[in-house]
Amino acid sequence: MQILKRMGISSAACDFVSEAESSLAPLFRVIEKRAEENQYKVIEAFRQQNVSARHFAPSTGYGYADEGRQKLSDVFARITCAKGAVLSPHIASGTHAISLALFAVLRPLDTLISVTGKPYDTLLSVIGQGSGGDTGSLSDIAVSYRQIELLPSGQIDLHRVLQAIAECERPKALFLQRSRGYAWRKAISMLEIREFVLAIRRQHPDIVIIVDNCYGEFCETEEPIECGADLIAGSMIKNPGGGIAPTGGYVAGRADLIRLVENKLTCPGLGAEVGSYEASYRSFFQGLFMAPHVVGEALKGSILYAKAFEMLGFDVFPTFDAPRSDITQSIKLNDEKLLLSYTKAIQKAAAVDSQAVPVPWDMPGYNDKIVMAAGTFVQGASIELSADAPVKEPYIVYAQGGLTYAHMKLGLLMALDDMKLLND
Repeated sequence: MQILKRMGISSAACDFVSEAESSLAPLFRVIEKRAEENQYKVIEAFRQQNVSARHFAPSTGYGYADEGRQKLSDVFARITCAKGAVLSPHIASGTHAISLALFAVLRPLDTLISVTGKPYDTLLSVIGQGSGGDTGSLSDIAVSYRQIELLPSGQIDLHRVLQAIAECERPKALFLQRSRGYAWRKAISMLEIREFVLAIRRQHPDIVIIVDNCYGEFCETEEPIECGADLIAGSMIKNPGGGIAPTGGYVAGRADLIRLVENKLTCPGLGAEVGSYEASYRSFFQGLFMAPHVVGEALKGSILYAKAFEMLGFDVFPTFDAPRSDITQSIKLNDEKLLLSYTKAIQKAAAVDSQAVPVPWDMPGYNDKIVMAAGTFVQGASIELSADAPVKEPYIVYAQGGLTYAHMKLGLLMALDDMKLLND
């Protein structure tokens, strides 16, 4: 295309990406069909909840008469097949949403067991791992923590989880991180979650199962609540916000547990009865509406990235033809210069802040220096074209998001040129 030449894209990169695309049509059709089914599920929820223009209206003060606040939560509960939900612009991030779920469920002397190994870096301070004392963490209120590593296959080690439950005096909750975070592993699928939950319920019907659902929403046609999980939590500037929601997060699941979450978000006794938002709720409703399509575009882009870097001899996870349960694509670059070139190119491909140059920095909540490319309309929105990586060996970059497949393709074209991986 002439426009790609004007943008400085080499013919070698265009030809290479066209070759990578040539065999992906069958995989793309599967993704598109899944996105279509999820789109109908979302529309059905909107219709069942009688969403109207009045629900977009802002509110001020205590927000006692705020219809949009509760309607938004009810729609999300319907989409995820939950008995209740809290979807709020006052939840600052996915980590905040997960923290709300954990603090709502756990009490002093309870034990939390992570069944998918080490959680994402930002959650470690919530648990109280390596953050020092008296920060208000779970550890500070005498909640114990145990961690069960995944099997080499990437599956949950059910035997060791059951063993850990038996060894604890008060095992209250199991925590499952669906996406890979900064680990070289596959995302946990809905089938795996269902089988795990069934196995746990046979012996421990009362234990609470909490799923970090970040990066996974709408990647399959079911969500973890439908597979038996008690609570799910995530961010609205990832998948479910469709690139339109400006902030926010959610927790969804059992009605009794959601009431506890509501009390943690505001205060006991008031719960979800208060909380105003002076901006319109329209962007949240519209983002949810767009989310299935946007996630489908991101998944197609991730498949293309996997295929291209596989063709170049790099290790990728998942492989281009593997099943997917999150939008993240891991690429092992084995070289710091390649990593920085990649993130620089992704930033250059952005529609916003394309002139910026990503540099490694000590980002709050992370143990290593992090480099992030995110020229996004919503700051930090990883459903938009973005990439991030801890700057350490083996220099794995995590590609995620793209509101459109074409934008993800442009990012790949620029990355191939900037990384000088092709011969003209």
